[in-house]
Amino acid sequence: AVLLSGFSVPVGPTKCFPVQHAVNVVAGVLLGPWWAAGAAFAASAVRNMIGTGTLFAFPGSIPGALAVGLAWKVFKKDIAALAEPVGTGVLGAWLSAVIIAPSMNSAVGFGVLMPAFLASSVPGALIGLAVLTLLKRTGFRKEDEK
Repeated sequence: AVLLSGFSVPVGPTKCFPVQHAVNVVAGVLLGPWWAAGAAFAASAVRNMIGTGTLFAFPGSIPGALAVGLAWKVFKKDIAALAEPVGTGVLGAWLSAVIIAPSMNSAVGFGVLMPAFLASSVPGALIGLAVLTLLKRTGFRKEDEK
């Protein structure tokens, strides 16, 4: 995710990055919720350190990774990828509006953040779903879904 982080889309004080959401989907399914959340945290931290991310990267990625991992545990279907926009677009936007924005002296609210996060996480989740499908068709994923 970090290698492609220069391809983010600035939306207000955020830098929307669909590749992170695709990585969240793949990590959530292959690694589970906690490792996926850890990977999202690490990518957000590195992106902030190298200047390609903002503090919004943390709530804009970790809840989505957790949501996919938890949905995968429950349903065992690749459609768990669609939990990423729920985690990011709803929960992540809310956390950003009530915690991150005020800490950055930003007046951006949930009504602005949610569409921005969804505009990034929906295509990212679909890309992640396509990657999961490709991994299955190439034989990389044999036993994870019945």
